[in-house]
Amino acid sequence: MRFISGLSLVTLSAFVLMIGACGHQAASEVGEPTKVSAATLSSPEILAAENVIEKDPASPQGYNLLAIACIKKARETADHSFNKKGEEAVEKALSIAPEDQMSRKLHATLMASAHRFVEARESALSLTRELPDDAFAFGILVDANAELGNYDEAVKAAQKMVDLKPNSASYSRVAHMRSLHGDHAGAVKMLITAARTADPQDKEAQSWCLMQLGKEYFKVGDLERANKVVDESLAISPNYPHSLIEKARYLAAAGDLDGAEARLRQATERVSLTDAAIMLGKISRKRGNMEEARRHYASAEKTELAGGGDVHPFALLWADEEMRLDEALAVAQTDYETNKDIYASDILAWCLHKKGMTREARDLIQKALRLNTNDAKILFHAGMIERDLGNRKAAANHLSAALKANPYFDLLQADIAKSALAEMQ
Repeated sequence: MRFISGLSLVTLSAFVLMIGACGHQAASEVGEPTKVSAATLSSPEILAAENVIEKDPASPQGYNLLAIACIKKARETADHSFNKKGEEAVEKALSIAPEDQMSRKLHATLMASAHRFVEARESALSLTRELPDDAFAFGILVDANAELGNYDEAVKAAQKMVDLKPNSASYSRVAHMRSLHGDHAGAVKMLITAARTADPQDKEAQSWCLMQLGKEYFKVGDLERANKVVDESLAISPNYPHSLIEKARYLAAAGDLDGAEARLRQATERVSLTDAAIMLGKISRKRGNMEEARRHYASAEKTELAGGGDVHPFALLWADEEMRLDEALAVAQTDYETNKDIYASDILAWCLHKKGMTREARDLIQKALRLNTNDAKILFHAGMIERDLGNRKAAANHLSAALKANPYFDLLQADIAKSALAEMQ
């Protein structure tokens, strides 16, 4: 759910081309998560990598190609269990040749995808010292530093990356830095450039760039443009799960819950998806069926854990739904101990607030606001915290700012924001 699972898509595509490999990041009642089967794994890239391994099992090359093919499959399907096989392949490559630079880049990428950002940053720093002109290594450094809250370092790494290689991957990194700092127009400009410069032979990279552009438009409540670009993404890749989920989000925001559910069903035809299950839960909640919503939420958690993820993405959901609050707080605190980015600060603040520790929450929410990101959800949390502290003017200002930024920011929480603001007027 963090940024790394998105931007690394474009970056890895460029890396695949650079090393000469083939090609190029939450169902209705979602059942058992789809397992990675031998048939599913038999993509041309995977078969080609396995052939290389069979011919020369003592070389890291085949294992690196297999890792790339698995990461590619994980991106295309949003089934992150493929990353497990990719990590196994990279570990085998490193056991053969510990200093192999390609293997180390892939290992750092997989660590970042698994939210092991401290390790990813250390690996990226080592790689950039050895390879000062390697844009890919700087891309990993951008991602890891952003997730750890080291924003000055992330900006410097992004600038270095775009200076070294002005392409879709680096433009996407710059866009993320601009968005984090509240520069929506600048982020849009860079994402449009990223989409235009994506490899025309790589449909997934093109679709991802357009989907990310849609998310940036949605961030400021521009449903018309968000819908337009996500439709362009789906025209390129009709079954691209990331774009289907975003399309469902925009349809739900516009009140078309049936249409949103249909897109989520399409996205989960072949594999269970955490984000899709959570959104289905919110749709059920919006319809007044809390029992069904909880089943979707439970299924989302099961899917995430089965795919090698963790419960960190659920702390915010549990706090929103006022369920499992002790566990939500513990998870948010653990996350914040390592990842002190604005989103970890925000989630911990919200969990503290829900547990009645609102004064402590206020200190954390100020850290979440420190970049002036203009994120409606963070502004909403700030408003509710100030309201409960009796600071009505500050509360009204934050809630107004949240709804101005994006009146559709969450299918359920946006209604709470509107009601809270109306009560103070």
